[in-house]
Order: sequence, then structure tokens, then C-alpha cells
Amino acid sequence: MHYRSITDLADLLQQSLHRIPRETDLVVGLPGGGVLAANILCLLANVPMSDLESILAGRSFSVGRTKLDGGPAPQPQHVVAVADTAEGVAEARARLEAAGIAATLVVAYGDGPDVPGADLVLEALPEPRIFQWSFMQHPVLERACVDIDGVLCLDPTHAENDDGAAYLEFLTTARPLYRPVRRIGTLVTSRLEKYRAETEGWLAAQGIAYGRLAMLDLPSQAERIRLGAHGSFKAETYRKSDAPLFIESENRQARRIAELSGKPVLCLETHSLVTRETLARAPAAAPVPSTLGTAKAIARGLLGPARVAALKRRFAR
Repeated sequence: MHYRSITDLADLLQQSLHRIPRETDLVVGLPGGGVLAANILCLLANVPMSDLESILAGRSFSVGRTKLDGGPAPQPQHVVAVADTAEGVAEARARLEAAGIAATLVVAYGDGPDVPGADLVLEALPEPRIFQWSFMQHPVLERACVDIDGVLCLDPTHAENDDGAAYLEFLTTARPLYRPVRRIGTLVTSRLEKYRAETEGWLAAQGIAYGRLAMLDLPSQAERIRLGAHGSFKAETYRKSDAPLFIESENRQARRIAELSGKPVLCLETHSLVTRETLARAPAAAPVPSTLGTAKAIARGLLGPARVAALKRRFAR
């Protein structure tokens, strides 16, 4: 499984800017992720942007360039049409050619270095693959394990997470976050089993379809915390399933799930794919120093230890 984030896409376009024809005077986003890629590319290249249907209909495409004068935007002489993948590229080329529009077809991520209908593939990225901008539309959802809090809805606040009346209110009024457009294979949550009715009610109200809902069968939040059962429960459920992917909101838990299950985890906190291989290459990050500690380190670097010590003596009086 390969994963690319929006940051990865922006970096790829930045690094590939020299490969885009210099005479380009309009960037066209093909449907789907191509519109996102075109938005980034038009800003990097400082040329206007349009979408496929607009340019084929002859509509205005003056948005996107920082104008240095007040004159009207000229008609484009060379178009670069951008897609995130090969899907629909051949059809787009045929439609542009039929309209008499000269265009270079660019695919950000192709199965290989060559894509039918494309002039340029920026990165060869074979299937299976998933992208930040479309992961909730991907067919893998139908077989995946997916967390609820932090993925389908916002996490409860500290005040809401009281295992009592405030938490019950949260369960019924939780604010939706990522919206799936497909049926999810298995929802795996560290919510307690006693809250199944409220959880199922919220999912139904949001129109979220799923095959199975796995919940933690413990008597209380305190017991869950005592056992540290969040990550281990999710990992065991995932390990026993045939799911090819787990989608988790929190980096620490994502790493734990990947470690215990031996299977890939998409972490939404870092927007990265966590696997045993990535864990081996990048051990857990050191704790983030406190704000006070950071301030002291900066002060020592700027003023030097002697002046910092003098200031401490002065303000200690």
C-alpha cells in the first residue's frame, strides 16, 4: 500500500516545475484530484487556472495569475491539463483535441512511467495506493477497519469525556469530521460497549453505512485507562480481520496498532502510512519539551549562560 498526502503532492509539483513547458499560459484541472493539483501548479507557475468543462465551453479563465497590469487576460496558446492519476486522461485528451486546444497532459501519479494519453508522468506509484484528498472515497474502505473519534467525528473534549452525562450528550451530538461515501467494512472504537446504542444512533443519523461495529467491552473509562487497552484492542481486532488497512486518528495509537498487528495503518494526525518498516526507520519521537523549557533554551542560545544566570539572580530578588 502506497500513500501520498497533499504535502507530498505539493512537493512533487514544486520539484517537477522545471518539467512543465515554459510556454504554458493556462493550467486546467481534470475532474477529481486534478483540480487540487492544478490549483497548486497554477500558483507555483503563476499562470491562470481553469477546469476542463469551463475551457471546453469557452468560459473565462482569468483567475489565478498575479497581474502586473490592468489589461484583459490573453487567449491561452498552450494549456497544461493536470490529473492526479491516469483515470480519465485519454478521454480528456480526445475532448481537448476535438475542441482544437493544444495541451500537454500531465499525470501526477501513474502506475508506471508511461500512461496512455499522458505526455508526462511526474511519479510512478503502482497500486495499491491511497491519497489524502480522496481516502474517504477509496474502495479499500469497504474492507478497512476505521476508528470513529477523530476520524468520523471530532474527539470529545476533556469536559465531555467524563463517562457520564456530558459524555452521553457528546455521543448524540458529536460534530462530523471526515465523511465516507462508501460503506465501511469494520468500525473499531475504544468506546465502551455500554454506549453501543448511542453510537449506532449517531452513525445512522449521519448516514454512515458499515458492516460491523467493534467496541471495547469493559465496565468503565477508568478500567480502560488502567489497562491501557485503546491501541491493543484495535490492533487485535485488526489482526484477526482480513482488512488491508486501519484508519486511525492518533499517531501514538497508529504506531501501536501497526506494531502489534503487523499491518499498515493510515494515521490522520500525521497524514502518513505507518508500517513495521517505517517504524523501524523512524523510532518514536522524543517528548516535546515544555514551552518554558523551550524558552529557556532559546534564551541561553541568544544571551549566553552567563547573562541568563545574571538575569535569574536579578529577578529572584
